[in-house]
Amino acid sequence: MTTDPLLRTGRLLLRRPVAADVATILAVHRDPLACLHNPGDRLLTGPAAADRLRHWSAHWDRHGFGYWSVLADPEAAPVGFCGLKLMPLLGEPALNLFYRFAPSVWHRGYASEAAAAVVAWAAANRPDLPLVARIRPDNVASQRVAARAGLHRAPHLDHPGEDGPDLLYTATPSGA
Repeated sequence: MTTDPLLRTGRLLLRRPVAADVATILAVHRDPLACLHNPGDRLLTGPAAADRLRHWSAHWDRHGFGYWSVLADPEAAPVGFCGLKLMPLLGEPALNLFYRFAPSVWHRGYASEAAAAVVAWAAANRPDLPLVARIRPDNVASQRVAARAGLHRAPHLDHPGEDGPDLLYTATPSGA
């Protein structure tokens, strides 16, 4: 597994979140549009955003990967977040692909570009774990991002989620 947490795409830099990202964590997760399909993820206070960063950092410390801050300009604040979290899937460990971006940067392809980079990282560094994305049925934009990142629908894995039913997409065509 690589120890370099930096990922680069044609337009983006993905790096491990830092304390300075708390304001962006709050801004993105406070936005009702950004959390429309996952209202349980919504944050309302700075301390809640700092706590979210602590959870993300603990995952990085334990596993050597997690959610990356996504920057369109290396000198500016992140435009969103994309990464992986370990979760149980059918009683076995799996990687859950996450992406959430500020609505002000939607429709620029950043989510698809970042998600593709994270999926490639997982294939190279954690091929031992299945990779999935859990997406609400009415979140068509997120479904398109998953497909552009190379994921495929796996209806046999669909299940109830915390904020409603989850459609599952996997990195393997068979949906294993």
